Amino acid sequence: MTPNPHIGIIGAGISGLRCADILIQNGARVTILEARDRIGGRVHQSTVGDHVVDLGPNWIHGAGENPIMTIAEETGTVMYDPEGGRHITYSRDGHPINDEVSAKVQDFVWTTIAEAFKYSNHHGQSIPAERSLFDFFRDRVQQTNFSDEEKQHCLDACKLWGGYVGDQIDKQSLKFFRLEECVDGSNFVVASTYKRILEHVSETAVKKASIHLNEPVTNINAPTKSPHQVTVTTATGKTYTFDEVVVTCPLGWLKQNTSAFTPQLPPRLEQAITNISYGRLEKIYVTFPRAFWHDAVFAQFLNPSYTSYPENIEWNQECLSLASLPSPHAHPTLLFYTYGAGGAEIVNRLSGSPSSPGYRDALISTLQPFYSRLPGYNAENPDCVPVALLATQWQKDEFAGYGSYCNFQVGVEGADRDIEVLRCGDGIGLSRGVWFAGEHTAPFVALGTTTGAFWSGERIAKEICRGFGIGEVGGMGVKDDSLPSALD
Repeated sequence: MTPNPHIGIIGAGISGLRCADILIQNGARVTILEARDRIGGRVHQSTVGDHVVDLGPNWIHGAGENPIMTIAEETGTVMYDPEGGRHITYSRDGHPINDEVSAKVQDFVWTTIAEAFKYSNHHGQSIPAERSLFDFFRDRVQQTNFSDEEKQHCLDACKLWGGYVGDQIDKQSLKFFRLEECVDGSNFVVASTYKRILEHVSETAVKKASIHLNEPVTNINAPTKSPHQVTVTTATGKTYTFDEVVVTCPLGWLKQNTSAFTPQLPPRLEQAITNISYGRLEKIYVTFPRAFWHDAVFAQFLNPSYTSYPENIEWNQECLSLASLPSPHAHPTLLFYTYGAGGAEIVNRLSGSPSSPGYRDALISTLQPFYSRLPGYNAENPDCVPVALLATQWQKDEFAGYGSYCNFQVGVEGADRDIEVLRCGDGIGLSRGVWFAGEHTAPFVALGTTTGAFWSGERIAKEICRGFGIGEVGGMGVKDDSLPSALD
């Protein structure tokens, strides 16, 4: 037993902060090394115009047994369920699809998603690794009695699922689509931002951990020895020595930096890091003087023929009206979600700061063909001219691993086992004192989510506490790997 082990945590995102909280409550000494000049990782806010917005997660996925929902309620975080709000779908030619057909299309998409979860759960072993989620949609739509036009609308609309996984659905593995399933219950927009949630999760670490900002890690030296001694070197030339280390860096960072580990990571662990894919999801906020689009909550623009874009990439767009948020958090802003190669194309068009003319012009020329289709738009009306624009650029962010969160693409043969290998580090936690946490090591029902990051930090902290024999107080409980659709 080590009464007061010194644990190093690399990364001050949600998983690292939760890990620190549990370790500190059980008597460990904790030092956090963070590459950025702030804590929170991808949980971060900025302003567009006079309005504070989330740059990273801005939803809580699944209101069931979800600790992030519990924290949101405890902190007075305002949430909003947009389900039932007015939904407008625009066809390839830019005209709105009538409400009856639009409802039919949306019902088909969400029913087929639920069916795909079940199919992946019950037939995963026999599904070829090359079979995609889009293949499943294409088969299902042929089984309907829809008109040819309605079938095309369905296939166009299903591609917007790319905004959930961070890449095109023809790349999404059907075999492991079950790993994209979320906690049961409604999905909520975090209307007042994640600010209070982050403050709550970080409270113990901020008060009692030693947090070192602006310290990008360049080497983690963890020889096989007992007792463990892990030496971490940062870009500033500083070295830190710990009894054990928890690496909470994003999966994308791990993909870029396996050489930072000395000795080399076990081959099976490196293979798992390679096998799991990394998504590309971006947000674009467009603020106007007033919400000219009236009561529209969601708008989808399917495979547009009315604007130009590079060949061989998807240019479907989807936006959420933040004017529909509850007061006082509502503001006249459209939030566009863009993903994959399309998101990369938009990000690569940007240069300069959000206030620069080039940045503004690039976003307006990209998005004006879409928001100009909304009801109430008039090019001569000043209310229809954006007053502020802001795009995330996670794909250009070294510390985010040049992307957003894990997903599972066609060709992967054992994604579930890959996640399990990442969780245990293929044994180097026990042999070398190096552990892994983050959304890519979460319970299956929370991969790629803030909830998953939170659970992963708590899980690994408890494992370390058990190893040192210092107790296990303070946890909210971690979900197992059961999935809702597996029970049907």
